[in-house]
Formats: sequence, C-alpha cells, structure tokens
Amino acid sequence: MAVDFTAIDFETANGFRGSACSVGLVRVRNGKVVERDYWVMRPPEGFDHFDTRNVQIHGIRPEDVSDAPRFAESYPRLRDFVGDDVVLAHNAAFDIGVIKAGLQASGAAGAAVSYGCTVKLARKTYDLASYSLPFAAAAAGFDLTSHHDALADAEACAHIAMDAALRHGAADVDALFEAVGLGLGRQAAFVPGDPECRELVDARGWRAAGHILPQQPGRPWPTEGANPDPNEDADPSNPLFGETLVFTGDLGLSRPEAKVRAAGVGARTADRVTRATTVLVVGDGFVPEDLTSGRLTRKARHAMALREQGRRIEILSEAEFLQAVGGSWPAGR
Repeated sequence: MAVDFTAIDFETANGFRGSACSVGLVRVRNGKVVERDYWVMRPPEGFDHFDTRNVQIHGIRPEDVSDAPRFAESYPRLRDFVGDDVVLAHNAAFDIGVIKAGLQASGAAGAAVSYGCTVKLARKTYDLASYSLPFAAAAAGFDLTSHHDALADAEACAHIAMDAALRHGAADVDALFEAVGLGLGRQAAFVPGDPECRELVDARGWRAAGHILPQQPGRPWPTEGANPDPNEDADPSNPLFGETLVFTGDLGLSRPEAKVRAAGVGARTADRVTRATTVLVVGDGFVPEDLTSGRLTRKARHAMALREQGRRIEILSEAEFLQAVGGSWPAGR
C-alpha cells in the first residue's frame, strides 16, 4: 500500500465548464512526485470563445491554442497518464466535470474515474481563513508562485494531499480520505447518446443567446430572498456540500440566484453570519489575497472576528463560489 494518485488542474476559456484550454497533471508514487505533464488545447468546437475575465486569470489567449488539438483529441493523452489512479483536484467536482462536459460537447466517450477533493481534505487538515489553493498549499509547505498555471496548481494540489497523508498517518489515498471522514467520488463511464450533464445543457442555452447575459441597469441594495432546501442528492464531493453559506457584498448575480445555485450543490444558506455559518462568500471583487490587506466587508470582518474566537469559518471569493456551483461569469463582472 502506498500514497499513489494523480493530481489534475484545468484552466478554461470561458464560463462553460467544458471549455478546457490547458491541463496540468502530476503523478505521485509512494508520497513523492515522480512525473508531470502539461499542454494547451482548443476547447470543443462551438464552445471555444475566450472570455476576457478568464484570459485575465490564466493569461492563455486564443492565438496560444490555435494550432493545438481539440479537447477530445488530447483526451487519450490525459486518460493514459491517469491510468487507474484516483484523481485529486482542488475542487474536484469542477475539474472532473471539465472532462465530462468537454467530451460530451465533443460527442466523445469517457472512461470511469474515481476522484477526491483537496479543498474538503484541507478543511479536515488545516484551520485557515481561506482554503483557496495558495493558502492551502502554503499550509502544506508548498510555495505556489504561479497560481492559475495548470501544472503549478496541480503540483500544489499534490503537495496538499501528500502533506495531509503524513499528518494523518495514512498509508494510501483511500485510508487518507477515510481517516478524515470523507469518501471518494466516482464518475461513471459514458458514451455519446447518454443524457447530457447539466453544464452542457446550460451552455447550449448560453450559446443560443450569443454568450450574452442580460445587463442589469444599476445595482440596487441586494435582496436576500428565500433560503431554499439543500439538494440532498447532490454530489457529496462538491466542496460546498453540507456547508452553511452566507453572502456579503456586491455579487455579480442576485442573492436569490446565488442561494439557488448553492442549494443545488447541497449547501444550506442563511441571511447573516451566526455560529452555524461555515462559509462566507464575499463579493465586491474580493480575492483571497485581500485577507492580508484588510479590504473586507462588515460581514467578513465579523467572520474574521469569530475566527479569532475559535470558530471555523471559511471566506470564499465569488469566483471560487462560481467554480463550485457551475455557471458563467455574471454580466458586467
């Protein structure tokens, strides 16, 4: 028995989860990195436009992938690298979803894969204000200097899992996730003709609308809306499953819509920070690095004060929230 797995990270061209434009892969054997791979690719045809927001994040432009293979063409390389490994990713529901959405948008089949989420693993291993990849990697002793480079992010993910295995005395990945009370997810094999994933169905709607969301005139004071019941059948490997969320600041989507998306992945929502709050989603263009600058809303300051009292509350950016729940960048963001 040994700590063997493959860590993976994708960068995407736009808000569609299946629009991968680069991938990083890191193979770990007996708790050590032994091999790496990285390449760029063109997203599936018809879903290959590059949103400005995404380019600003990862720096990959359309001309950088113009001669690269389409996602489905490069999938065998990914499949062969992974082999029978458990795949780990920081927000695995997103990265594993990239594979299915991208292949289904291409009309291609995909192999079954078992996977685990290092966001959830980090929550069980460290006590942090943010479990954003750079913060979790730093807790694991890894300095992530090129965040949003897919290979660097995959290696950071690998180091989180390797460090967690040492801290929990786990002999393999199954034992590691069992030791912290988590389970591994499983994406079944699929073939053309199977029901399409929700992300692809939604993306077809965005494409039919020209990838344009209606602009919202002005920004009135946020209306909280109802707190819907969480979807008990949601994927438990999603990093928001079972969490209790509160929203603060100016989000790019309405609070009621944010709450519906959160409930869809198995989270509870509330209107204010209380003892039950486990995740605070911060708008106003917040990024995790703002935790060191003090640029926080009143609710975020309250959450940080509760952390100083020993409460475990995580602060999440809107970008991280959208990645967890799926969906495009809201208009004007």
